[in-house]
Amino acid sequence: MKSLIFHFLFLCYMLSICNALTCKSCSINDPFCSLPRDDDIRQCENDNDICYSWFHRVGGKITVERDCMPIMSPEYDLMKKMINYDDHGCVKRMGTFDCFTFCSHDLLRYTSIRRVSTLTEVINKRLKPELNSIHQAGTWKNERILSTSQSSHIKIENSPNELLNFCANNYLGLANNSQIIQAAKNALDKYGAGLSSVRFICGTQTIHKQLEQRIANFHQREDAILYISCFDANAGLFETLLKEQDYIISDELNHASIIDGIRLCKAKRLRYKHKDMSDLELKLKESFKDNNNDNIIRLIATDGVFSMDGTIAPLPDIKRLADKYKALIFVDECHATGFFGKTGRGTEEHFNMIGKIDIINSTLGKALGGAAGGYTTGSKALIDLLRQRSRPYLFSNTLPPSIVASAIKAIDLVKNDSSLTGRVLENATYFRNEMEKLGFKILGDNHPICPVMLGDARLASQFADEMLKRGIYVIGFSYPVVPKDRARIRVQVSGAHSKADLQRCIDAFAEVGRQLKVIK
Repeated sequence: MKSLIFHFLFLCYMLSICNALTCKSCSINDPFCSLPRDDDIRQCENDNDICYSWFHRVGGKITVERDCMPIMSPEYDLMKKMINYDDHGCVKRMGTFDCFTFCSHDLLRYTSIRRVSTLTEVINKRLKPELNSIHQAGTWKNERILSTSQSSHIKIENSPNELLNFCANNYLGLANNSQIIQAAKNALDKYGAGLSSVRFICGTQTIHKQLEQRIANFHQREDAILYISCFDANAGLFETLLKEQDYIISDELNHASIIDGIRLCKAKRLRYKHKDMSDLELKLKESFKDNNNDNIIRLIATDGVFSMDGTIAPLPDIKRLADKYKALIFVDECHATGFFGKTGRGTEEHFNMIGKIDIINSTLGKALGGAAGGYTTGSKALIDLLRQRSRPYLFSNTLPPSIVASAIKAIDLVKNDSSLTGRVLENATYFRNEMEKLGFKILGDNHPICPVMLGDARLASQFADEMLKRGIYVIGFSYPVVPKDRARIRVQVSGAHSKADLQRCIDAFAEVGRQLKVIK
């Protein structure tokens, strides 16, 4: 009851001020308007309340009242109407001068007042401990800002020296290729910057169909469908294809986009140990326990090349088990398309198995120009279904024409110049051999992804910093990108690196490795 009486009297007081007196805004130049700010914020216990300060001056004497009031109250509405854009409201009456301010500092976000959002405080309270733990674990990921185009030689902001880049997916060095850049410019002139539409409304141009046909021909498939990224391609495939009665059997080290895509579908999920064919067979047998229905789809999902380890999926063995248990095979070829295999057709070609895999997803954002875009290629029936039902395809903007044109040019370059693929694999072999001679542990098969294993997250971060001081740009990878205690420097060798570039990188590794007692 006392609270109701107080709020009633307060409301009457405020109304009398505004109705009977001359009201005006507080002058920014008035010293009295320099009211307490963020250093004196009071937090209200009730999430639906807001803190305010009321300053009352008679002559030279100032009194301050601080309290909380409900946001859903007449008093709050009235004070909000009186407040100006300097976060104050003031009224003047017969020698007295009253000012009030809300105890926070965020006016422009909230139209007429600034206040600390209690919801934001709740979120921050939850997030800050996690952010602090990331810092304490030494796994905080800083983003260095490039001031040049993507290349084997780059510059970053706040660093005057040129760096050797050994951490990009630019396997063929095509990201700044002059022919690809010109193709993108021509497409901008002819087709514009973008479509402002999804594909099925008014977002398909001639070059989109040309690229899809190029991709299908490149992989020797019936059709292909474009996405804004391969992450979207993976998100759109499993949910569309698989039903509740189906099974998906996935390698435990598959990329996050495959894992997230699988989570979106309703199929039963089984996971097998990395590249372990005995475990894969056990999981395939397990999928027959409940139902032997021939209409059930059993889909084995694997990366062709595993991005953190540089290991290659044993496709011949997977194919043998798939045939035995009547399963389909899905392969993500992001770290293989364009440069792996004799003519860049990926792990299928590497194992002389072109056409043997049922579904392939890959990217245009790595070896093939490095811009963006992903795709699925396979049977015409599969691609037709994805065009009708795949949510990332149906509800995402079309790939921009400039990116489409640059990808077409990149595929043409790969098809017409086999030396591109040969150079990157020669460089990878040289780098791996020299690093192993020094005593470093290098994971993976003979692939341009060369993980230098260090184990400790802080050590990996420190190692990368020391390499940067020597003009070598590499990144330390740690949890949650890789398993705990499996931190590493992931070196990515490019066909654009010269032998001198490779040797300079190797020499820097040797120097830092001895300094940090990783090698003798």
